[in-house]
Amino acid sequence: MLPFLGPLLGGWGRLTAALGIKPLKYFIDSVFRDKVRPMPGSVLYCDLWLAVEHSGIYLGDGQISNIVVDGLAESTVQACGPESFTSKSSMGRKIYVSCNSQGAVGHSAVAHGAARHVGERAFYGLVIKNCHQFSTRCVNYAGNDVELSLLDRALAMLPDGTFEPTITALKAAARDKLGATKWRLWDWQNEDAAAPREEPPPEPDWQAHADHFCQLDLDADSIADIRAQLAATQTYEAEIADENIPAPIRQKLGQFRQTLSDISQKYEEVKGFLAACPGARFSYAELKAMGEDFSALALQLQGNPRIQELARKMGRNYISEERKKQTRVPQASRSEVHGTHRSDDLMRVLPSELLNLEDETLETVFYARLLEKNLLSYELQGVTFRNGEEIERQQQRTGPVVACLDTSGSMQGAPLLKAKALLLAIANILQQENRSLHVLLFGASGEVREFSMEQRNDAVGLLQFLQQGYGGGTDFETPLHRALALIAEQKSYQKADVLMLSDGDCQLSADFAATLAVQKAHLDCSVYSVLCAGTRVADNFSDEVVVL
Repeated sequence: MLPFLGPLLGGWGRLTAALGIKPLKYFIDSVFRDKVRPMPGSVLYCDLWLAVEHSGIYLGDGQISNIVVDGLAESTVQACGPESFTSKSSMGRKIYVSCNSQGAVGHSAVAHGAARHVGERAFYGLVIKNCHQFSTRCVNYAGNDVELSLLDRALAMLPDGTFEPTITALKAAARDKLGATKWRLWDWQNEDAAAPREEPPPEPDWQAHADHFCQLDLDADSIADIRAQLAATQTYEAEIADENIPAPIRQKLGQFRQTLSDISQKYEEVKGFLAACPGARFSYAELKAMGEDFSALALQLQGNPRIQELARKMGRNYISEERKKQTRVPQASRSEVHGTHRSDDLMRVLPSELLNLEDETLETVFYARLLEKNLLSYELQGVTFRNGEEIERQQQRTGPVVACLDTSGSMQGAPLLKAKALLLAIANILQQENRSLHVLLFGASGEVREFSMEQRNDAVGLLQFLQQGYGGGTDFETPLHRALALIAEQKSYQKADVLMLSDGDCQLSADFAATLAVQKAHLDCSVYSVLCAGTRVADNFSDEVVVL
């Protein structure tokens, strides 16, 4: 199975083999649960990695019928011993066996069917044929479904809790045909004197496992992974409910499950907010620590065209005059055949692959390779040159923004909430355009605090910074003076625009307004004022006033 691990892992790429329910489960199964020996026709599997298993059928006499990949997308059904069967396992060398509450279960028809396939060679693919589908085919030789005991029927109603669809189907078939409602370990190494011994796994760091999921960036992919872990944990707890597991271990397992459940529930509470901040990254731990009203922020963020329009206005494109005068050239010139590679690019697929479409049998192989991005295709490369120098693609860069947020007493409540939502939305837009954001929190004269997002995703830091404030009077001159000084002094903020967020309850002195007008003209910048409360107020410094 190893050549196809990459596509199978999907969202699990962010996790390591040392974290998740599987290592916890393997520790408990190895140390505290009774071991079993398979019977002919038992279903076996071992954990290759966190989200990948390898399965087969026990034939008897220590032999396992299973698919072995021995060529490019080709495989042979072989009978091998447990040492070979687990040779690529990184979780442990013990093997899981289909069981019910009494012990191992199997069926002679399954063993005989699996034995008949030994020696067969076939196309192997992630979609069309893999080890779990082979094992499922063999299990179905058992014929009629078995009658389950009351306990086993209760266990059979639980979600499977596994991560890969084909092994889920295999376990369902083993349950229906063999009555398998539990999966216990076969400690074959202690039965084979010649096999190297495997030491019992050490107790895992339970808190580290929980902390890992608390620190994951919450998005649709990660929450799907977390909920799969939660389902697997709940299923496992039900499976071992009638077994003699020490109470402290059950308690630790329950705490791990509760952490996953809390993360899942928190995601439901904030998913509207997360959807309104595409690209921003928040973990469960960060969201929990903030104590913010995310539902109210989400309502302010969603579907507000004024926010996006304002962000587009601020920070004009600045392209050098030399670039403006340059002759327009193609950004890329991919026309030279460099070689072949494997892909799903139908425009550049080799004719030899297209021949498979003319045969009904091989047509399935073609589509399987397409799904797996395994079609032989031409690989094209090329660059564009001008005056003997290679041209790299350049993106038009737009200017940064300096935002001044009024945190005086009159802004508390709904006005400040609107301002936070606006800044988060603008920060996300600027992040996508590689534009910087510098935020100034201000109150009365001389009161100002600063936070800078220099072309990086730090929405968490911004939201934490916005929880600060002054709550007293209002002075516009302090933040405007600092904003213009920042634009004048820092090269990275040249041609930035100033965003003033307030309720408009302040005016500039005539002298400062005159000085500001001169500085704006010199720095070629604009001041946009957004009123988060009240009505439109005419002032003596803004180039445009917007009412939220």
